[in-house]
Amino acid sequence: MDEHRTASAPATPAARPQPRERGSGIPLGRIAGVPVSLAPSWLLLAALITITYGQYLSARSERLTPTTGLAIGFGFVVCLLVSVLLHELGHAVTSRHSGIGVRGITLEMLGGYTEMEREAPRPGVELYVSLSGPAVSLVLGLLAAGAAAVLPPGGIPETFAFQLALSNIVVAVFNALPGLPLDGGRALQALVWKLTGDPNTGRLVAGWVGRLLALATAAVAVLLLFSPLVKGYFGVLFTLLVALTMWVGAGQAIRHAKAVGNLPPFSARELARPVVALTASTPLSEADRIAALSEHEERRPVVAAVDSAGSLIGFVHGASARAVPAERRPWVPLGDVTRRIDREHVLPGDLRGAELLTAIRDDPGGDYLVVTGEDVHGVLRGAELVSLVAPTRRPRRPTVRRNST
Repeated sequence: MDEHRTASAPATPAARPQPRERGSGIPLGRIAGVPVSLAPSWLLLAALITITYGQYLSARSERLTPTTGLAIGFGFVVCLLVSVLLHELGHAVTSRHSGIGVRGITLEMLGGYTEMEREAPRPGVELYVSLSGPAVSLVLGLLAAGAAAVLPPGGIPETFAFQLALSNIVVAVFNALPGLPLDGGRALQALVWKLTGDPNTGRLVAGWVGRLLALATAAVAVLLLFSPLVKGYFGVLFTLLVALTMWVGAGQAIRHAKAVGNLPPFSARELARPVVALTASTPLSEADRIAALSEHEERRPVVAAVDSAGSLIGFVHGASARAVPAERRPWVPLGDVTRRIDREHVLPGDLRGAELLTAIRDDPGGDYLVVTGEDVHGVLRGAELVSLVAPTRRPRRPTVRRNST
């Protein structure tokens, strides 16, 4: 399934589950500066398509040995992989052209996804980026169709080109359907955003349409099961898997829209806690006392450790600090329970709404330094923001790996 995710085939780029750990796939290198990785799940589908397509070709030609059929089947899989990669590069290039950073591209069992650093700033940009992938697939399909038209009919090359054309055209058409997590769903979101002025309303509408499309896809799979024209169960099972992935992706889009709707209308600067800066050698008990004295309007400040020159080292890690027994707190220096700050835990003060949620998605339970230029506003605690979005659910802190996507 194709996706271009915000920081959106074998033949059907489509569903967009929630962002997963970056770097979880097999790194393939960089193309135009964009990291590309391959999800292990792709290997399973590649093997299935290689065997199925190889058997299909061997059945069509008595002169084709099973080994040659498998070799051609593997070549077909590689062509599909390149097609999906070009589809995702369409998203990546248009995103960069629009000023949206790209974290990386991941190719997986049902296609791939491109992960953006932030949401599109305007509906027109969202529409432009969303439709660029299907446009690339359509062009590839037409080129392959042209090759099939000029090749000798009935031969393996003509069959190969025809199947490649059909795959890319199906990708283009299917992804243009107007429901999340398909690319057409992002386009529908952009149109509703333009009409209502609210991107979240667009996401909610496109998510529900995506669920209807998922049900329709499942219905097609059931019809194929009873069709005399369909032999074997591979196509049926694959269609059902696509429908399931679409349903899950649409559900995640709906939940994301509801979560953003629950966010308070405040910026990161307004949600940040004040900071008390102490040297790393300060005893933990003394830090507790100073923080308690600095508490204001029921907002306990976050204790930060600084070096002898006053440069910020990091914030006191709550769980580590609480684990220190009371009798040892006068002897444990602040630096021993401090988590160092890194660039990924610094937020601009004007972030709000969906962009704020996107900014903390890799570590929703972490502490973030909120700044505007050289001005430090305080510390935003991700767990507190998550509790505002879903107060009845206990925030889950994932294991975070700091790799590129």
